[in-house]
Amino acid sequence: MDPQQNPYQTPQSSLNEFHYSGGDDELADRGIRLVAALIDAAIMFAVMVPIMLVGGYLDQIMQAYQTGESSLGLQFMWGLIGIIVSFLIQAYPLNASGQTWGKKVMKIKIVDMDGLQPSLAELLGKRYGFAQGIGLIPCLGAVVQLVDVLMIFRDDRRCLHDHVAGTKVVVAR
Repeated sequence: MDPQQNPYQTPQSSLNEFHYSGGDDELADRGIRLVAALIDAAIMFAVMVPIMLVGGYLDQIMQAYQTGESSLGLQFMWGLIGIIVSFLIQAYPLNASGQTWGKKVMKIKIVDMDGLQPSLAELLGKRYGFAQGIGLIPCLGAVVQLVDVLMIFRDDRRCLHDHVAGTKVVVAR
C-alpha cells in the first residue's frame, strides 16, 4: 500500500457507461410505450367485450361458478379467442410498419436488433405469441408477465418478450 494513500478512502474504479449495441435507432421512452400499450388494451377491450357478451362468456362463467365446476377450460378457451382476435386486429399495422395501432399513434415501432422490420410471423409468433400465450398458464403466467414488463426498467429498455423475439422498440422516423 502506498504510504500517501488514505487506507479509509473508498475504492476507485472506472465504470463504463452502458453502450447499447443494437443499432443507431433512438429507443422509445418507457412512458410512451406504456401509453401505446394502454391504447392497444382499450382497443381490445372495446372489441372483446361485445364478443364475450354475444358469445355467452359471462353466463358460462356464472353457471360454472354456481354448479361448482371448474371454469379453467372455459377461461383458457376465451383466452385463446382473445389472442386470435388480438392477432387479427394488429396484423395489418404490424405487417405494414412493425407497429401496433397504439404504437402507430405514439409514433414508435418494433425493429430487430439490426434496426430492420421483423416479419409478421416473427412478431406474432415470438413476440406476441410468447407474451400472450404465457399468460394462459395459471399462476406462472402472471409471474412471468410481471417479470416481462418490469424488465423495461433495465438500461436497454427491452422487456422479456423483446428478448425472446430479438426486438427493440424505437422512435419511428
